[in-house]
Amino acid sequence: MSSVPPPHAAAKAIGKRPRMSRFRRILLGITALCHIPFVVGLAELFRRLGAPTPAAWIGATLAGALGVYLFLGRAEKIANDEPRPFAPTFLFDVPYYVHWSACIFCIVPSLVYVLGEPVVDAIRGAPLGPEPGFFMWTYALGLVVCFYGVTFRRWFFITRRVEIPIRGLDARLDGYRIAHLSDLHVGALTPPWWGKRWIERANAERPDAIAVTGDLVTSGVAFHEAIAELVGGLRARDGVFCAMGNHDYFGEGEPLISFIRERGPKVLRNEGVVIERDGARLYFAAIDDTWTRRADLDLALAEAPAGVATVMLSHDPDKFPQIAKRGVELVLSGHTHGGQIAVPFLGRWINASKLAHRFHIGVYKDGDSTLYVHPGLGTTGPPIRLGVAPAVVVLTLRAA
Repeated sequence: MSSVPPPHAAAKAIGKRPRMSRFRRILLGITALCHIPFVVGLAELFRRLGAPTPAAWIGATLAGALGVYLFLGRAEKIANDEPRPFAPTFLFDVPYYVHWSACIFCIVPSLVYVLGEPVVDAIRGAPLGPEPGFFMWTYALGLVVCFYGVTFRRWFFITRRVEIPIRGLDARLDGYRIAHLSDLHVGALTPPWWGKRWIERANAERPDAIAVTGDLVTSGVAFHEAIAELVGGLRARDGVFCAMGNHDYFGEGEPLISFIRERGPKVLRNEGVVIERDGARLYFAAIDDTWTRRADLDLALAEAPAGVATVMLSHDPDKFPQIAKRGVELVLSGHTHGGQIAVPFLGRWINASKLAHRFHIGVYKDGDSTLYVHPGLGTTGPPIRLGVAPAVVVLTLRAA
């Protein structure tokens, strides 16, 4: 464990207020930008309700400034998540995130409207200038959609079953079932009691093995023991295997690893274990987090038996091409959440994660290697899901 004091401790020691991190300044700037359509729309609502135009703009501007200010406290909680009472979290934080998500929802249509409306007006010969009512109704629609995404869609999860042909899999392991969980992101907005449903669902499937591919934590260390209790409740015939994700190191990762191992599941860090079933063997391995440069593929495969199919846990799916070159038959990943936001029924092709990832959700092939990217169970960033259902995934391996 590092002996260097955390930034907030150092700041207190010298009696100065800690500086806001660059990441949080960026988030604050995005939040301020997203509130512009909200301010315009709210001013129009006030005007339609009879308020004088100057008063309408002053009131809307103050409301927008309050919305940005309230994000400051939430940004601090994002950076260092801690248990909070149920009532204020779900009566204040959740409604705020509905509003915040609605503001984000407004950005794309507002930009399209502002850029396209003058062209349409010019073609029609109409007076130039945006109609404030557009922003009012766009925000109203955003509230409805985001209320559903924040409060309902991220709560209800599905059980997804996928068959994966594995070349080289011993025929005696045909039908081997792996329950795959990923990106639990347990924290104040996704409390431990919420996650118990996922554990119960996975156990009810009576899988041969369970794979948990990282990001158990939202941030910080306050939920480590509760997370370990959750993961420790998983049951499978051949064991529970965990990989670490980048969020698991948003704080100190070592306590989490120790707590989980104390409860039985195996946290694999650049290592693997051989599973034997009726004389047939399967190698379960995992690489450590890639974002913090802990991953070592060579070490993870160092003890892989020749001629035995390998299941590799890698939180980050972007490592798939490199892993496939090593002849690994199946890679299980998470990290992307399928974007959390996608076009319903077209989430495989149109989702937010495509902006940053080549492999974002579902099954991918590279020669004889297969990648499955889990849609995740929890959330990060906006606590919202639209078009991407959280899932407990059951993979059935088939000898090919």
